Amino acid sequence: MLLAGIAIGAVVGGVVGGGASALVVANQQQPAVVQPSTTGSFTLNNTDTATVVSGVALAATPSVVTLQVSSNTAAGSGSGVIYSEDGYIITNAHVVTLDGSAGSNPDIRVWLSDGRILDGTLIGTDPFADLAVVKVEADNLVAAPLADANDINVGDLTVAIGAPLNLSNTVTSGVVSALHRGITVGSSIIPDQQDESLDDEPNQSEEFPWFRFGDPNETPQQQQQSRGVATRVTLPVIQTDASINPGNSGGALLNANAELIGINVAIASNSGDSSTAGSDGLGFAIPVNMVTRVADSLIAGERPSHGLLGINIGNSTSDTDDDRNVAGGLVTAVNRGGPAEAAGLKVGDVITAVNGIPADSGTTVSALIRMQEGGDDVTLDTSRGGVRGQVEVTLGTLEW
Repeated sequence: MLLAGIAIGAVVGGVVGGGASALVVANQQQPAVVQPSTTGSFTLNNTDTATVVSGVALAATPSVVTLQVSSNTAAGSGSGVIYSEDGYIITNAHVVTLDGSAGSNPDIRVWLSDGRILDGTLIGTDPFADLAVVKVEADNLVAAPLADANDINVGDLTVAIGAPLNLSNTVTSGVVSALHRGITVGSSIIPDQQDESLDDEPNQSEEFPWFRFGDPNETPQQQQQSRGVATRVTLPVIQTDASINPGNSGGALLNANAELIGINVAIASNSGDSSTAGSDGLGFAIPVNMVTRVADSLIAGERPSHGLLGINIGNSTSDTDDDRNVAGGLVTAVNRGGPAEAAGLKVGDVITAVNGIPADSGTTVSALIRMQEGGDDVTLDTSRGGVRGQVEVTLGTLEW
């Protein structure tokens, strides 16, 4: 039996992958693939009424693709961004793996904005960043110009381009709602962890007030069977109110100069019913600086590096001393011999900033650490019993 569904990258407390509209097959039949609805290349019909968003769409649409992914048991679609003229494309890991349902060798078809359809080869994935690189055999593609995420302001114009609900070349706009946000999502593609050391992930009690976004026709038991058991992972993101829906995952978030500022990855919905969950103006994109670092490693055949403090962390509001009056991440456990212990961090400390960037929760602390590479030196602002301080930490490397 075919179950129309949404192959999402993750859901913990309702943060969901903006991921692929999909058909999930309960038996082993060859899955059906839905053809994207495309309007072809973008054109300006009236320059007198064209807006900044029109100009961004005109410039950037050729750099955004639609991905059709299938295996023996599942099929779905998402978006991608052309990274290089010779055919490297960035997308989300949950798009190309159908959140773990597609296996290690998915069939990938890439729909360009001009109507060409090319075979894609999966180069690599980073489940801890929810990023992947796909390669097509083509030359002279239009690579997306890259912005610097450090130059982004809250309130800046944003333009999202992708294939929500399989509608290729869809353009929406909004503003940057927040920077340096941390979100915790669930992923079925995280490898089994053999290392028992602390991994900086927020405590299990720290959850979001949002709800699961899945196939409205699936029961919770069917969702569990089709997507497997999710492991939590923390992502650093840009928040935007540009409309992002399932299928936008892996697509572009751009600034007013048509430069890539992020890869769309997730949405949050206030809906209490998964059948009605959709864009509530709470969209999230992985910052371009992290995207390029991870993509370059994958293209080079390397495993991307992510920083590690070696702690368990919660929210400062659960502290019992004066630190409960300071927003931040509460250290609840410290790994013996790890980077945090070497820097002098102790259980009960509250981390309030990473490299000068305020961290208002344990999730945000974890996300800001994941932005760094293993071996990077970072400065942590702390509070210990109400007394402010700073520590320098040389990060370890997350093993995976």
